[in-house]
Amino acid sequence: MRLRKVLLATTLMAAAPVAASATTITGPYVDVGGGYDLTLTQGMHMRDYTNGGANSRKQNMGHKSGWGGYGSFGWGFGNGLRAEVEGTYIRSNLSGSSHYNGAHNSGKDSSYGGFVNLVYDIDLKQFGIDAPVTPFIGAGAGYLWTDQHANYSNGNGFSGKVRGNRGGFAYQAIVGAAFDTGIPGFQVTAQYRMIGQPGSFRNGSYNYSDSESAGHVGSNHRFNNMFMVGLRYAFDTAPPPPPAQPYTPPPAVTPARTYLVFFDWDKSALTARARQIVAEAAQASTHVQTTRIEVNGYTDNSSARGGAAGAKYNMGLSIRRADSVKAELVRDGVPASAIDIHGYGEEHPLVPTGANTREPQNRRVEIILH
Repeated sequence: MRLRKVLLATTLMAAAPVAASATTITGPYVDVGGGYDLTLTQGMHMRDYTNGGANSRKQNMGHKSGWGGYGSFGWGFGNGLRAEVEGTYIRSNLSGSSHYNGAHNSGKDSSYGGFVNLVYDIDLKQFGIDAPVTPFIGAGAGYLWTDQHANYSNGNGFSGKVRGNRGGFAYQAIVGAAFDTGIPGFQVTAQYRMIGQPGSFRNGSYNYSDSESAGHVGSNHRFNNMFMVGLRYAFDTAPPPPPAQPYTPPPAVTPARTYLVFFDWDKSALTARARQIVAEAAQASTHVQTTRIEVNGYTDNSSARGGAAGAKYNMGLSIRRADSVKAELVRDGVPASAIDIHGYGEEHPLVPTGANTREPQNRRVEIILH
C-alpha cells in the first residue's frame, strides 16, 4: 500500500504543469534531492563459532518506511548526455518477522557512500513534443557502507542483536524527469531509483541470549527503492541563439520620374502639347508613391532685353514658366502643397550653345516626381 501511494504521488508531480521550455544541460550543474525509501526484506546468514562449532542460522531482516537523500555535481555535454559524481545517504527503520523462534526485529540501519552516474536526457522535441519537461534515464556504480543496529525479540525471553559496519560495491538504475521552472538554469526533478548492494560482504557480529552464542553475520542482496524529488541548477544558462530571420530585401527605390515641357521663345503660356505632358505627369503622381513634385523653369541664353538686363529678365521668365506648369498641375488635381517651384534662368542648359542663341530645348520646365 505504501508503495502504491508513493508511485501515485510521483506520477501526479510529474504531471504538474510548468510554464517554460525543456532544457538540455551544457556545462556544470549541481543537484540535490531526497525522499521516501522502501528497502525490501533482507536475508541474513548467522555463523556460530561457539564451542568450536560451525552452526549456521538463517533469519530475515524486515524494513519499514525510511528516507534518503543525495547531492551531486555533474557536467552536461550538450547532446543529452551527463556525467556526475554523487554522495548518497539512506536511513531505514527495521520491523518484521525474523522467522526464527517467532522473533521480530527492530532497530535501524543506514547506507552511505557515493556513485559515479551516467545519465541521458531525452529531448521530446525530436518526437514533435514541445513541453517543459525532459525525461531522463541513467545508471551508476559506486561503493556504500552499511551500518546495522538490529535487535531481535520474541517476548518469551529470547533476544539477540546484530551490530556492524562494512562496505562494498553498489549500483543503481535511475528513471525520472526534470521540469523547467521559468528561472534560467533552475529545474525541479522527480525520479525513481533502484539501488542494489550484493551480499558478498559481512555486516559484523551477532549475539543471542538463549545460548550466549556469538559469531559473524552476512547479508543477502539488498535492494532499496527510492522515490525522490530534487532541485537542480545548471550554471551555463546562456539562451540559445534566436532562429535566423528570413532575409527580406529592402523595398526597391523608385527612381525619380521627369517630364519636360517646352515653351515658345519669350513665352510662359502652355501650348496644347505642353498641357498634355503636364496632364500625364499629374496622372502619374497618383499611381506611384510620390512624396514631392519639383517644378524647375529654364530659358535659353537669348533675351528680349540686352546686356545684364537680359539675364535678369530670363530669370523672371523661368519662374513664370514654372508658375504656369504648377497652376496646370493644380487644375489636374495635384495638391498645391506638394509642388515646389524653382527658376534657374539661363543656368543648366539642356543643350550647350554659344552666346545669345535661341535653343528650343533650353526653353523648358522640368517636372520631377520624387
